[in-house]
Amino acid sequence: MTQARKSLKILQLYPQDMNIYGDWGNTLSLSRRAQAHGFETEIVDYNPGDTFPEDADVIVGGGGQDSGQTIIQDDLLALGNTLKAQAEAGTPMLVICGLYQLFGKEFRTIGGENLKGIGIFDLHTVGGEERLIGNIVEESEEFGTIVGYENHSGLTYLGENVKPLAHVTKGEGNNTEDSGEGARVHNVVGSYLHGSLLPKNPRISDFLIEKAVLNKYGEFTPATLDDSVIERARASAMERPR
Repeated sequence: MTQARKSLKILQLYPQDMNIYGDWGNTLSLSRRAQAHGFETEIVDYNPGDTFPEDADVIVGGGGQDSGQTIIQDDLLALGNTLKAQAEAGTPMLVICGLYQLFGKEFRTIGGENLKGIGIFDLHTVGGEERLIGNIVEESEEFGTIVGYENHSGLTYLGENVKPLAHVTKGEGNNTEDSGEGARVHNVVGSYLHGSLLPKNPRISDFLIEKAVLNKYGEFTPATLDDSVIERARASAMERPR
């Protein structure tokens, strides 16, 4: 089988309720990046009440308001063991903002509600009085310079068994007390960055694609891609004021 005929299934978690900051752009960008590497792609949506497709090669989830998190919480908890097993088996995942929080242990909202998470990340989140909003730049040993836009009031604190995705050089990140942003464990990436994240950070897309392909086919030969337009967009984003 040639690489051009190989395929990847991309599962988008809860797009009806967790997709308020353009997070659909991550799924679309990931699909097109995989196609540029020579793979056919299938995008499958999963919302509460659907049959969960356990054969997804990559899982992507976005952000939502506290009300959206409440809507999907019970369904997510029911899937918790399945998603944790997939994460531990190496399935690549990207979760942004609201789902990033619920992939942790708990989210205590500003209104006093305690939303239990599924514990893939060793972290907890508490609702803050002010929103952390603006362009953000951060440095990652794994992915280099990451650029995006944060918009959240939740303050996330990492435990001992998880490391941050990156360290912020412009912006706030997980909270206002340290420089960490996002979280990394297994092949799972969690972040507060919208904007959307993947179109301006192709190294993260390539990571997710590579891990998915290696899991499914055992080998991955990346294409040589021209990212000059992306680099210009990244440079422009980094020059914008906070």
